[in-house]
Amino acid sequence: MTSHPSRSSDEARPPRPVADLFSADGRLKAIPRRPARREALLAHLTESLFAPGRDYREPEVNQALLTVHEDFSALRRYLVIGGFLARTKDGSAYRRQQRPGSPEGAIPAVA
Repeated sequence: MTSHPSRSSDEARPPRPVADLFSADGRLKAIPRRPARREALLAHLTESLFAPGRDYREPEVNQALLTVHEDFSALRRYLVIGGFLARTKDGSAYRRQQRPGSPEGAIPAVA
């Protein structure tokens, strides 16, 4: 029986900087498929695009996300599902969320 080296896990390799996900013009090349990589991207977007303690209307969220990628609805959905943004029941307003384990609503730095 021949043993094949297993594929390296995300834990085995050092995290790549979030900046690698963006082109020279500041646009997101693609939304990462890997959950850990996507989580790092979402943390970065939340920190750089949305101020804590401020409510945003959906068009404002869409416009902010359009500055980095054309699929703003997917990014918005990932931000809400991931707990980075909270949405009111009627969907009219969004607010940056405090992440568990983060003091005072800070988003952990990503490498």
